[in-house]
Amino acid sequence: MQNRIEVFKQMLEADPSNTMVMFGLAKEYEKVENYEEVISVLEKYLTESDDEGNAYGMLAKAYDKTGNREKAKEVLAKGIEVSNAHGHPSMAQDYRMTLEMDYAE
Repeated sequence: MQNRIEVFKQMLEADPSNTMVMFGLAKEYEKVENYEEVISVLEKYLTESDDEGNAYGMLAKAYDKTGNREKAKEVLAKGIEVSNAHGHPSMAQDYRMTLEMDYAE
């Protein structure tokens, strides 16, 4: 996996605004459970990309894995909003169920 991470990092160095490469790098970090890097890359990705919702679920999971449950809840709420706006009601429903089941107070 480390090789793939290095390849994505090199690609990003060559084209720092390539959001597809950013997302790919975040997925590779997720595979090796480096959630701090997932957060770092996805936060940047979301400022530069019109994501349709998928990145929000991944980011929420990373925040949860690092112990920041409040931020995970915020990200899931934003993911619901974005998913609905892009016509992905089933993704929004998945995020809603995750909020209700995993983050109910």
